[in-house]
Amino acid sequence: MKELFHGIRCVFLDRDGVLNRKAAEGSYIGRWIDFHLLPGVEAAIAALNRSGRRVIVVSNQRGVALGLYTPADVEAIHAHLEQHLAAHGARIDAFYYCPHDLEECDCRKPKTGLFRQAFRDFPENSAENSLVVGDSLSDIEAARNLGMPSIFIEGDADTRKSGADRASEYADAVAGSLAEAVTLLD
Repeated sequence: MKELFHGIRCVFLDRDGVLNRKAAEGSYIGRWIDFHLLPGVEAAIAALNRSGRRVIVVSNQRGVALGLYTPADVEAIHAHLEQHLAAHGARIDAFYYCPHDLEECDCRKPKTGLFRQAFRDFPENSAENSLVVGDSLSDIEAARNLGMPSIFIEGDADTRKSGADRASEYADAVAGSLAEAVTLLD
């Protein structure tokens, strides 16, 4: 398994369901008060940082398109997350999110626009030296669309999106949490 992930220099993380507890299907997280980190996330990100890997969050945020919250709300959550992680010796190198509704753009995963933007901003990273960690079929399909390896996070059965069975089949590895996924890279 570790051979598969040899040479990974950049780890793309989905947000909801990988970093924080996912809302029930049809619900959205638009405020920091509703953002609850999953166990071990701080230590997992700090371990990625210590390994010299770039850590980038890529997230679909359809709630913006639906008018449930604003881009400023998303950015406020990310700012709070950065402050929280810094207090634990961890950091996210960049955040990219899609604020669009279904079929309105090329950045909503499983499309690849968010990743292509990150590769433009960080040209030392590419599909060849990057990995996707996600908890939905769209995350794993985005990785496949780019030819990147992926790790599927099984997550909570109560909030798991449909397609989880296919995602676990398509992914290169399956883990119960981000902390477990990070151990696959060492």
